[in-house]
Amino acid sequence: MPTYVLGISCFYHDAAAALLCDGEIVAAAQEERFTRVKHDSGFPSHAVTYCLEAAGIRASDLHYAVFYEKPYAKFERLLETYLQFAPEGFQSFRRSIGLWARHRLRIRDEILEGLGENFRGELCFTDHHESHAASAFFPSPFEEAAVLTLDAVGGWGTSSIGVGRGHRLTLTHEMRFPHSLGMLYSAFTYYTGFKVNSGEYKMMGLAPYGRPIYAKLIMDHLLELRQDGSLWLDMSYFNYCQGLTMTSEKFHRLFGGPPRQPESDITQKEMDIAASIQVVCEEVVLHAARHAYRLTNSRNLVMAGGVALNCVANGRVLREGPFRNLWIQPAAGDAGGALGAALLVWHHLLGQERKVGQTDSQKGSLLGPSFTNEEIGLYLDSVGAVYEYVPDEEQLLTRVADLIAQENVVGWFHGRMEYGPRALGSRSILGDPRSPRMQQIMNVKIKFRESFRPFAPSVLKECAHEIFELEEGQESPYMLLVAPIREKWSRELTEEDRRRMEDPDLRIRVAVPRSTLPAITHVDYSARIQTVDAERHGRFYRLMRRFYDRTGCPVLINTSFNIRGEPIVCTPEDAFRCFMATNMDCLIVENFILLKASQPQGSLEDAETYKAQYALD
Repeated sequence: MPTYVLGISCFYHDAAAALLCDGEIVAAAQEERFTRVKHDSGFPSHAVTYCLEAAGIRASDLHYAVFYEKPYAKFERLLETYLQFAPEGFQSFRRSIGLWARHRLRIRDEILEGLGENFRGELCFTDHHESHAASAFFPSPFEEAAVLTLDAVGGWGTSSIGVGRGHRLTLTHEMRFPHSLGMLYSAFTYYTGFKVNSGEYKMMGLAPYGRPIYAKLIMDHLLELRQDGSLWLDMSYFNYCQGLTMTSEKFHRLFGGPPRQPESDITQKEMDIAASIQVVCEEVVLHAARHAYRLTNSRNLVMAGGVALNCVANGRVLREGPFRNLWIQPAAGDAGGALGAALLVWHHLLGQERKVGQTDSQKGSLLGPSFTNEEIGLYLDSVGAVYEYVPDEEQLLTRVADLIAQENVVGWFHGRMEYGPRALGSRSILGDPRSPRMQQIMNVKIKFRESFRPFAPSVLKECAHEIFELEEGQESPYMLLVAPIREKWSRELTEEDRRRMEDPDLRIRVAVPRSTLPAITHVDYSARIQTVDAERHGRFYRLMRRFYDRTGCPVLINTSFNIRGEPIVCTPEDAFRCFMATNMDCLIVENFILLKASQPQGSLEDAETYKAQYALD
C-alpha cells in the first residue's frame, strides 16, 4: 500500500501544500493561485484539496501531515526579541500577540481542523531551515552536495550551511536572528519604496540602472561581513525587531532622507541604492558559498530560501564560485518549505532511500492543476467566448508561432501549473524578443507595471550557450540564473542612444535597443534565463522549436500570465478574465485559439473591475 506524506506551509507567507506518494512528488501548489489573494498565508485548504484530488485519495488515506517549521520556536524568538527591546516596541508587540494568542499558538489544532475529522495520520513539525535545505537537496540531481539556505528568518535561524549525502541531510552551521541577509535586503526594499516580501525582485531589476556608490557606506556602517559569509548587523539602523517599519531614523539620516513613498517617481538615488545593496548581497552570498565549499569540498551546491531567488547573485556564484554544479529549489521561499517538510519525513523519519537520476525529481516544477479541452470548452461557451478549436498540435503550433512572429502578445495556457514564483511555459505570456517595441507594450498594456522591469527570455537549451555566456549544455530550467548576452549579439550604441541612456526617465532608458534581442536585454546586457528542453517542457519546447524553424530565433519572451498585483493564473477562467482585461492580442488555452478582435463587446462585463482589483501591488 502506498505511503502518502502531505507537506504544509502557512500562517506566515505564501501558504502551500505538497504531496508525496512513496517519496515521489505527486502535486504541489500555492494557495494564492486558488484564492487569487497574492501571497495568501492562510491555511492552504484549496491547495490541500487539489493535492489529494491529484493523487485520487482522501485525507483519511494520508499517513503523515507535516508542517514546515516549529511555531513555538518562532514564538520564543518573538518574545525574547520584544523583551530585549522593551519598553520600545510595545505597539508592535500589542499587534502581534493577539494574532499569536488567537491562531498561531493553536497551529496544531488549526491544521487538524483544516485537514478534517477524517485525517487519522500522524502530524509532524520540522525546523524551518531544515525544510528549506530538504527542498533543495532531495529533489536535486546530486548524490551529494553542499547545502546553503539564505532567507529572512524562520524560528531563530536566518541562514544555514550543511551537507547532503544519499538520503541524509545535516545542517552544521547557522546564522541567527536578528542578523540576516534577507532582512537586510528587505530593509532596502522598504527604503526604496517597494513592498517587503514581494518587491525584492523589483529592486533587483532596478539595480542595473544605478551605480553602487553606497556599497562602502553599507559595509562600513550597517554590517560586518565575515569570511564565512555570516554577518553582524548594527541594529541601531533597523527597526524590524521592535517597530512597525524596517528602517530607523538613524538609517534615514545615513542615506540622506526618508524612504521613497510607494508609487512616487523613482530617482537616481533609488537606482544607486538598489545597485549598492545588490552588490553587497552578491558579496555575502559568494562568501557563504565559498565557505560551504571549504567545509564540504563538494563540486555541487544546492540552495533554497528567499534570497536564493536572487538570480543575479546565483549567476555570480556559478561563474565565480568554486562549485561546478548548482541546483536551486524553484519554490525557494516559504512555499517550497511544504515540499521540503514532506521530504524530510520520507527520508529522515521513515529512513527511505533516495533515487538520484540524470535530472532532478522536481518534474520541471509543473506540479499544479491541468484542465482538459472538454472542461475548457464548456467554460468558454458559458461566457460567450469566440474561439477556434484546433485539435492537431502541428497546426496549432504553426499558428501560434506565426502570431508571435507578427508581434502579437500571446497568452499561453497549457498543462500543469507551475509551483513557485516563475512562469515556466505553462501559465505564460509570450512575445517576440526581436521587437524593439515589445518590452514597453507588455509592461504598460499587459502587466500594468513599472516600465523599468526587464522581461525574461526562454531559450532552447541546445542554443543557450550561443546566445548567452553559458557553457554548452549548462541549463537553467527554473529561471533562477542571470547571465550576460554574448557580445556578438550586442548592438553598438549611437551618440543618440548614449544621450537617451542618461535620461532620468527610465522608460526612455529601457527603450534603447542594446542587442538584436532588445526586449529581453537589460541595461547591463544581462538576462534572467530559462532553458527549455523537450523532457521537462513538452509542448512549450515544441512551440519554441517551431518559432525557431520559422524565424531563426531560439528565444521567446516569457513573462508570468497575470497582471500587476495578481497571482499567476490557475484556471481557464482566470486566463480568460486576464486576457479580456488587458491588451493581449491572443489567448491559447490548450487547443483553443482566441483572438481579442473576435471577442464580442461585453463578453466580460467586469473587465474594469478586474483591473481595479489588482491595480496596486
